[in-house]
Amino acid sequence: MSGSFFAGRTVLVTGHTGFKGSWLSRWLTLMGARVVGFALPPEQKPSLFELAGLAGDITSITGDLRDEAAVYAAFEAHRPEIVLHLGAQALVRRSYRSPVETYATNVMGTVHVLEACRRVGTVRAAVVVTSDKCYENREWVWGYREDEPMGGHDPYSSSKGCAEIVTAAYRRSFFASGTAVASARAGNVIGGGDFSEDRLVPDMVRGAAKGEPIVIRNPVSTRPWQHVLEPLGGYLLLARRLCESPEGHAEGWNFGPREEDAIPVGELAEKFVRHLGRGTLDITPPEARTGPHEARYLKLDVSKARARLGWTPRMGIDGALERTARWYRAWLDNPEASRAELDAQIREYGVWFE
Repeated sequence: MSGSFFAGRTVLVTGHTGFKGSWLSRWLTLMGARVVGFALPPEQKPSLFELAGLAGDITSITGDLRDEAAVYAAFEAHRPEIVLHLGAQALVRRSYRSPVETYATNVMGTVHVLEACRRVGTVRAAVVVTSDKCYENREWVWGYREDEPMGGHDPYSSSKGCAEIVTAAYRRSFFASGTAVASARAGNVIGGGDFSEDRLVPDMVRGAAKGEPIVIRNPVSTRPWQHVLEPLGGYLLLARRLCESPEGHAEGWNFGPREEDAIPVGELAEKFVRHLGRGTLDITPPEARTGPHEARYLKLDVSKARARLGWTPRMGIDGALERTARWYRAWLDNPEASRAELDAQIREYGVWFE
């Protein structure tokens, strides 16, 4: 990893205080990149950003994506070569409670990042991360391809579809040459250090830590589960390809698991509890379910990334769950072990990635 393409390059990561952003920022620093982060302070206590001591590894800027002037000021001050835009309001259920915040952050926040890329003039490659939920979900049992229509039933999903449309419009209007802009759509990521509200694995960890039954709301819903390092490896590979050969790479890309790893929520919960070694489940029968709409089927087709980027998922669902449970066991036993376990898993995966 010491000879990485990213060594010595300035990489600006939005959302660096979040779950995925923390993993990505640490991976980049281990590869020798100069990382500049732009995000709000961590929402959760604890947070992976703080547990792993990432503030000492990178230049961390506290700012709001909804503030265009603040976004541009960060770009102008640090003049990045590569931008990885992960910052977002990332929770479906919160989007029902706070739709205006969701659209302002996910849509206009993306506009502000792309506008800063256009104005600063130093960015060679920008990857805008959206979501597998950006597609118009027709409850198909097969995977969505990159040219499927954008859509979304709920505010979060539709905001990600909007962010894809914004990204495509900026690419066609302003980035025909110079900055190469792509978008990346990942599945449901799991991994150590996620403490978000209303998310399956963090809810199971919290329940297990308290000795309380873990309520599973949608046991029959199928999701494309993958360890957080899998899509992050895809984003990094895509950023590199955008720098090396923009033509043919500045477009949308799916990064999801193998088809057999898209399993129902209930099955994943049972597997995770076994790997964690603690916790009991309270699975809600489908007919008794209440709450906001959530899609039942959602899968991604990753044939394009396999064929044209040479990217492929490596872990499989059991490998992803084992590593996720391993991090949480280390944290539950000794929070100070969080950074060491984070680094160990990145280095372990980095052998595949390189």
